[in-house]
Order: sequence, then C-alpha cells, then structure tokens
Amino acid sequence: MTSLGRLLTAMVTPFDDDGGVNFKCARELARALLESGSDGLVVAGTTGESPTLTRDEKLRLFEEVKSVAGDATIVAGTGDNETAFSIEMTREAERIGVDGVLLVVPYYNKPTQEGLYQHFKAIAESTSLACMLYNVPGRTGTNMTAETTIRLSTIPNIVGIKEASGDLGQITEVIKATSEDFLVWSGNDIDFLPVLERGGYGVVSVASHLVGKQMRKMMDFEMAGDHVAAKAIHDRLTPVFRDLFVISNPIPVKHALNEIGFPVGGFRLPLTPPDGETARVVMDAVHAVTVDLPQSTAASKG
Repeated sequence: MTSLGRLLTAMVTPFDDDGGVNFKCARELARALLESGSDGLVVAGTTGESPTLTRDEKLRLFEEVKSVAGDATIVAGTGDNETAFSIEMTREAERIGVDGVLLVVPYYNKPTQEGLYQHFKAIAESTSLACMLYNVPGRTGTNMTAETTIRLSTIPNIVGIKEASGDLGQITEVIKATSEDFLVWSGNDIDFLPVLERGGYGVVSVASHLVGKQMRKMMDFEMAGDHVAAKAIHDRLTPVFRDLFVISNPIPVKHALNEIGFPVGGFRLPLTPPDGETARVVMDAVHAVTVDLPQSTAASKG
C-alpha cells in the first residue's frame, strides 16, 4: 500500500468573492503547504467544509490538487453518511488518481458498531486505494469503539485511522491491539505529541497550515527519542493548537490565513466569520509564533 505520510494537512477549501471554489488558490495553497512541512494533503475533509461542497466540486478539487502535488500524497475525503454514495465517490477518486481516501464515521444516522463495520468494509472492498478511517464523535454523534477499529484493521486496504475522539485511552488500545502496519494518526493537533508517545504514526493537522515546519521538527525530535526537545515545541505551539478550535473549525484557521496574507476567502453558510473577540483570540495565538506558510499571490478567481 502507498505510504500516506506522517504529517498531513487537512486543507481548507478556498472560495472566491462569489462563493465559488477558487481552484487557482487551492492549487497555490496546496503547493505552499507541501513546501512548509506537509507530506501530503487531505482534500475535502471537515476542514475543507466538505458538507457544503457538491459532488462535482469535490471531484474537481481532487483533480486540481493532485495536479500540483508531485510526489506528495493526496487523500480524498470521500466518506459520507450514505454507503452507496461513499462508494461512488471513492471509485471516482480512484479514477482521478488520488493516493488514498478519508472515510468519516457516518454522521446523523447514528449507526450501531456493526453498522459501522459493514459500512467501512463495503467501501474498502469497492476500491484498491488505501483507506483511512476517521473517528470524530464531536462532529458525527457516534464514537467508533476501539473494538470496531481493531476489527476493521484486518481488512487489507484499511491502512489506519485518523482518531479525533480525544480519548487517549481508546487510542492507546487501538495502537496496542493492531498490527504494526495499521497506522494511527492524531486527528487533534493538541494530541499529536501524546499520540506519538503512545506509538502513533502521525497527524492529520489543521495547525500545519501555519506551523507545519515546526510540527515536523517536533515529530522528528520525538521519533529520534528527544522527548524534551519535542515537548518544548509542543508547549510553545499549544496556544495555536488550542485557539484554532476556539470555535468551529475551519472558521479560525481560514480567518488566520486571510489575516497573514494568504487569502482563502470566506465561508459557506451555515458557517460565518468569527466575531471580533474570537478573531482577537485567534490572532493573538498566531502572532505569538513564527508562521511557516509563505504569503499568497493568488487572490484572484480561478
């Protein structure tokens, strides 16, 4: 199976002034993120405002970002709360040539654990792509238990999980009970170092839009056994990890990108811009660190 990389950025979706997807800016942002520490990108995930993107917008985003990725990996957010549609999108993503797919726990339906198993099994069996599961109960209303994840880990092309439950006990159980080739990515930036300490593989990050090189350095220190140096970087970046989630993601990170000179546009309803106090909290955290992302030259529509 393709190695998807340890440091993946869950990329925002840029919009133009008319609310359409700014594909030119998406290409530039993808290049900038890959130049500032990321091994690959997750496209049309939660941070990419996937619930408001159409089928065709998602598929074109996969194509556009893949076109500038070079050797970097592109993981396409094809999971949905409908199994048949998830299979359709996964097959289309495979046709486009992405490296893997992100499959979120179905939201709103509130399936049983057996339902989750059958859902993910059906999608995985429909494709040859590497499949990354995504457990984020704060968004979906359903927690996929360690037992279900462990059961799914035996399906050959389910290569790992993005774990955003925040439950380090559950995450540790998955790491310990699965084979070495089943990988666990932290789905929360603030849990990145603790997950690495417990044997996790990497992170699918929001903060890496801004501090990707520093997060990579933290990871490299931890992987080399220098926990003190890794923790020092983690502690310095903690305000950014925390305050990029002071309100619903991706509102803070898109606001921050616009403010630092990388215009990614606004939001699609029901998301709205941050109020003044929230914006201040976010930017105070951002201004306290060095930003790794270069400024943009793609403010125009594309």
